[in-house]
Amino acid sequence: MSTEQVNGLTEEQLGILEDSFNKGNKYPDPTTLLLISAEIGLSEEQTEKWFKQRQAQWRKSEGLPSECRSVTD
Repeated sequence: MSTEQVNGLTEEQLGILEDSFNKGNKYPDPTTLLLISAEIGLSEEQTEKWFKQRQAQWRKSEGLPSECRSVTD
């Protein structure tokens, strides 16, 4: 049984990542990243990379700078 892949991720993996991101977990801490990685079978680095790319995409859609800066910048 083959699973559809998008950008190297299965639909199930992508769904879990998107759910986590959309439930207000746009900037997960290291422990949360570890738990998500374990749940979907990716390395922490792969999971962190996905979140960084998704954060940039979200900031752009919100009209925010693509890089995260402090409020004092």
